[in-house]
Amino acid sequence: MESYVADLIDAQRQQGLDACVLVHGTPIKSDPAWLRRVRVQAQLMFAPIAVGYRAALAKAIRDFKPDVLHLHMPNNSVFWALTLGSARQLPWVVHWHSDVLFTRPHVGLRWAHFFYRHCEQAVLARSKRVVATSEPYLQASTTLQPWRHKCEVVPLGLTPPVCDRAPAAPQPAEHRWTAGRLRVLSLGRLAHYKGFDTLVQACSGLLGVELLIAGEGQQRPLLEQLVKQHAATDKSGNAPAIRLLGAVSDEEKNALMASCDVFALASNERTEAFGMVLLEAMAHGKPCLVSDLQGSGMPWVVSTSHAGVLLPVNNVAVWRDAIQGMAQQVQQRHAWGEAGRKAFHDRFTAQASARALLPVYRAAFGLCATSRAPGALMVVIPARNEARTIGTLIQRLRSAGYNDVLVIDDLSQDGTGDIARREGAQVLRPVLGLGAWGGMQTGIRYALQQGFDTVITMDADGQHEVDELPALLAARDRNGSQADVVIGAHPARASRLRHVAWTWFRWLTGLDVTDLTSGFRCYRARALPVLASDEATLLDYQDLGTLLLLRHAGLQVIEVPVRMNPRVDGISRIFNSWLSVTRYMAVTTLLCLSRWGRTSGMRHD
Repeated sequence: MESYVADLIDAQRQQGLDACVLVHGTPIKSDPAWLRRVRVQAQLMFAPIAVGYRAALAKAIRDFKPDVLHLHMPNNSVFWALTLGSARQLPWVVHWHSDVLFTRPHVGLRWAHFFYRHCEQAVLARSKRVVATSEPYLQASTTLQPWRHKCEVVPLGLTPPVCDRAPAAPQPAEHRWTAGRLRVLSLGRLAHYKGFDTLVQACSGLLGVELLIAGEGQQRPLLEQLVKQHAATDKSGNAPAIRLLGAVSDEEKNALMASCDVFALASNERTEAFGMVLLEAMAHGKPCLVSDLQGSGMPWVVSTSHAGVLLPVNNVAVWRDAIQGMAQQVQQRHAWGEAGRKAFHDRFTAQASARALLPVYRAAFGLCATSRAPGALMVVIPARNEARTIGTLIQRLRSAGYNDVLVIDDLSQDGTGDIARREGAQVLRPVLGLGAWGGMQTGIRYALQQGFDTVITMDADGQHEVDELPALLAARDRNGSQADVVIGAHPARASRLRHVAWTWFRWLTGLDVTDLTSGFRCYRARALPVLASDEATLLDYQDLGTLLLLRHAGLQVIEVPVRMNPRVDGISRIFNSWLSVTRYMAVTTLLCLSRWGRTSGMRHD
């Protein structure tokens, strides 16, 4: 947490944010004005006790007058904010680094957690937004379950220059290794959940493999005994193949990273919530072996980055085979390492994390409607598993001047939301799946809340040309048009099944449209409250319910031709069989049995 906050605050200030920080520690004369440290008097149940934290927080709020209070948890000093009126008047963003977990019996810890849990829930209840570090951790956290409606996922990040400097001078760590062996490195606090015992047993007796473990902690005596029991010297009497290095400096840590062949992290409990050390290994271009620990962010970091291999938790035999196999997979190690390096620079820098937090701050601060200029426009994109196209789409939108882009990440499993954030879009991720219209309506509601009076909706799968956006806007404004909704139509893409559905739709409703389910639309101010209503949620079925609702409200809807790209997969998601068409016709018939009448509010342009 401390490393991340240090890099984050630096990145935020570089990006022009007036960020200030209050942390535990001994004050240093050279500290800048925006950094304040509070002395820690004691440690109680592994938690720091800083008597002066409340007063320091109150003074920091008076001096800096922040717009948003960003609280990092777990951290018992955060609870002082509950007792300060000046803190309670600010919107809070809670950064959830990990749950507080007890997997081993300890009466004192459980009593302390009883009190901690109630304060923790009070902080979460008071917060405007909660930031989780990965989607798997958010889904597995029972503590966050009641608050998922206000949760966002923003991955952690590191400052690239620290990692980029190290490969230029790896020599200081060379004396640590024995020549001619596969160099396996693991690093972290020597705690019970880190799984170092699995690594020691897996590497025991492996010819041509050397394991170095850097770090200090309570488990050191047990690990020393295990190393003594399992590690052996080779026939030539060289140094043992498994060694504990103890605490190392940042410089030596980076040198070890730069000089190893493989990085291994065998953690076996969700206390390992993310695995920041994995980012360091990836930044150095090292392949990673990690535990496939469900509910932790570790497997997500490595698998979505294609940076290494996931292995069963605590399975010594499988770990042994994987480590031994790494010695023979030189090209594959290089490929994993380069993929991890690219993912780090694309997704896991402190700068990327700082950019992704900006819309979270904006949402917590609650920008009022009057702060938007008349005609302010937001592009809303519902997306589910669109990693292939979403990045390029957002790049093109922003290049064309459409800077307010909102992606509704509809429970994607391929990193769609991360890519969208990286490209500068705002991202909302629902707790439950929404579907295309549900995502669009969520975006419309958000745009209304933020003061936008024009919304363009478009799909994320690469069908819609960004170049066609001016056609929608021109039709909206042409000759003083009072059109409230402009639909972009491209009927030439239709399959025979889709044509059958269109014919039924036009006959049934009397609405003269040629492209039934186009998600490429421009909505003006009068249409937005109608589409954000509960009725629009209940009546919608593949756009038909919303069109009927717009007509019933007396709003003017026009349709203009636009060009569209072919679908990436070439398959209609709605009209892909006679069964789907029949179901569509049955449901639309039921919807149209209302008494709204057939007065058309549609015309061609």
